[in-house]
Amino acid sequence: MSSRTITSLSNETVKRVRALHMRKERDETGLFVAEGLKNVIEGIDTGHAPKILMHGADAAGHPMMRKAVQATLAARGEVIEVTHDILAKVSRRENPQAVVGVFPQAFTPLADVTPGTAACVVALHRVRDPGNLGTIVRTADAAGCGAVVLVGECCDPYSVEAVRATMGSIFAVPLAKASEAEFAAWRKDWGGSVVGTLLSATVTHADASYRKPAMVLMGNEQQGLPPDMAALCDVNVKIPMRGRADSLNLSVATGIMIYAATS
Repeated sequence: MSSRTITSLSNETVKRVRALHMRKERDETGLFVAEGLKNVIEGIDTGHAPKILMHGADAAGHPMMRKAVQATLAARGEVIEVTHDILAKVSRRENPQAVVGVFPQAFTPLADVTPGTAACVVALHRVRDPGNLGTIVRTADAAGCGAVVLVGECCDPYSVEAVRATMGSIFAVPLAKASEAEFAAWRKDWGGSVVGTLLSATVTHADASYRKPAMVLMGNEQQGLPPDMAALCDVNVKIPMRGRADSLNLSVATGIMIYAATS
């Protein structure tokens, strides 16, 4: 397919891209939106070509734009020049990025997540906040984790909010999904330590021993790890609170645990 120009806010392609803000549409199409040329290039560099590449006129001259266009067309995707108003509409932002890519979602089968060369894997039980999830994916990428496993009913890692928070790492970190029962069965074959955080734990995260490759299992923002999930851990630890705050943000706590388990 070749490049074309769209100027109408009521264009059907514009409506379809904007609809990807809704989980139902993402689930039905298997697509998601990544905003910004940097994120689009990150996707291309990791083998993910856009199905649709939208850009404003001012982005056309950017040195990396040619690469994005070539990769999209080579994968039989569509390149569309659009107005600022269209970019604002599909991004739902007054000051949108000049480039928007529509990509296929990519989930890794749970069976393919194995103790390999990575020192750590992250498992998240019923995480609710897309900003937390996206930040954790970004941290997992920075720490060289092998995968992020979503256990139970989690928020969507391919929501616009989560993808924004990953800063491009959505393309770099394998994502897998599992029910609680599937996770419990799969965890039996894990070769290293499975580590969770509990308020009732007596050992701190810094003093515990971790057998690599470690799996860090974190509960959700409100409840933490429920008893059945905590029972799957070889090691339960606590992160000391030294000030008046009695808890940490989930993404911060997960980051601390990732680096503790991999140091």
